[in-house]
Amino acid sequence: MHICTETRVWPRHRSCCYSSAQRLIIKQLIFCILEFRLALAQLHVSKIKADNLGRAQKIVKEAAGQGAKVVVLPECFNSPYGPGFFAEYAEKIPGESTQVLSEAAKECGVYLVGGSIPEEDGGKLYNTCSIFGPDGKLLVKHRKIHLFDIDVPGKIRFQESETLSPGNCLSMFETPFCKVGVGICYDIRFAELAQIYAKKGCQLLVYPGAFNMTTGPAHWELLQRGRAVDNQVYVAAASPARDESASYVAWGHSSVVNPWGEVIAKAGSEESVVYADIDLQYLADMRQQIPITTQRRNDLYSVNSVQEG
Repeated sequence: MHICTETRVWPRHRSCCYSSAQRLIIKQLIFCILEFRLALAQLHVSKIKADNLGRAQKIVKEAAGQGAKVVVLPECFNSPYGPGFFAEYAEKIPGESTQVLSEAAKECGVYLVGGSIPEEDGGKLYNTCSIFGPDGKLLVKHRKIHLFDIDVPGKIRFQESETLSPGNCLSMFETPFCKVGVGICYDIRFAELAQIYAKKGCQLLVYPGAFNMTTGPAHWELLQRGRAVDNQVYVAAASPARDESASYVAWGHSSVVNPWGEVIAKAGSEESVVYADIDLQYLADMRQQIPITTQRRNDLYSVNSVQEG
């Protein structure tokens, strides 16, 4: 456990201004900011939207009751995943599903990363993640940037672009704890996105995702660990629970990886909630011990966003 030392919080020339009780209170406040609980909700998703929304509400309350300050839902938490379902389940934002998310975030006082839902806007469909603050207000909306178009002969062919349009914006939001970068599923394969988020100050990257039974065993954990180690950040990925009867079978295994590349929390394949205590002092210590940020040869190479902000 890494706790801020007294000299970091109170310079010596001002320490006399505080009583012992006040110093203890301030230490506790600093500790709370440097460490917070993250919850990943690995939901069972059915074809009945109302059931999916009710299950999401219930599990957010459960997570908040266990001390979670940030809760992450899986990709397509309100509908089955697949091109044949996107148009049928698509909603405007704001809409039915995001209203449920907003109310849940406000009622539970948490930052809620709303997995993703099929969004309809201007005649186009998007795979969209909405993030709400503890006051229930929408903080940011991330539309999946990289569409899942793959063809592995004899195993899986999937073409999101047959139905969906890609998003065109990077998405980050602030919390009292740290800045958070957002991607959806296939976005995690693109190391440049994570590098840019880290460069912009993100210490936690969240990826609602739904890897399948081909890519999941091979790459799900590997990609999370790679993004975490490369950028010295925490990485969290929330999957739907596995449903063998579904047309698209999710791998499950929602997990959290620390900046050292260790898996510190991991679900199985069934519906569950996994928790991880995010320790930002540990992250800072690791960056000091292995200072790759200051050792990069920016005179030789660079990864930059074409967007400002």
